[in-house]
Amino acid sequence: MTGVILAGGRAQRMGGQEKGLMLFANRPLVEWAIAALQPQVTTLLISANRQLARYASYGFPVVTDEVAGFAGPLAGILSAMTAAPTPWLLTMPCDAPHSPLDLGQRLAQAITAENATLAVATVGEQRQPLHALLPVALAADLGEYLASGERRVGSWYARQRVAWVDFSDQPAAFINLNTADELLAHDTR
Repeated sequence: MTGVILAGGRAQRMGGQEKGLMLFANRPLVEWAIAALQPQVTTLLISANRQLARYASYGFPVVTDEVAGFAGPLAGILSAMTAAPTPWLLTMPCDAPHSPLDLGQRLAQAITAENATLAVATVGEQRQPLHALLPVALAADLGEYLASGERRVGSWYARQRVAWVDFSDQPAAFINLNTADELLAHDTR
């Protein structure tokens, strides 16, 4: 499977700063995501729309949104689906520094067990929509969805057979750091 770190947003709650490059425990958030995702995949991509050279310096291909105007995480997922050399795409947001090291394995097992099209992590009832395993064969469907003007991840998932995989055993793995205050509050160095 191919992994993609989703770092292509505007980071409005971070004051417009490039979220993936913000420091958490003395390391850019993207480095935390790389450490969690790289061991789980055969290929790694970074989805970004700014600071492309900085992201490229990590040695992985950087994909930009094919849909203009910061169309949200689905636009980054679509670009990654187009670029992925494997049939599966494992997604992870750049702002969750403690993402599960068994994410891909557990999501893949659930797809098989439930005969689902894709799998998404949850913590109890709380969905973690950007921690997902998706077939790249859904690229055309996703492209049509985005072309219709829709942007909501949950609405697109509702069109698919989804295996919801509970990671209640790892709730801290899904702490998202969306603001500078959250970065400081969770920084335990």
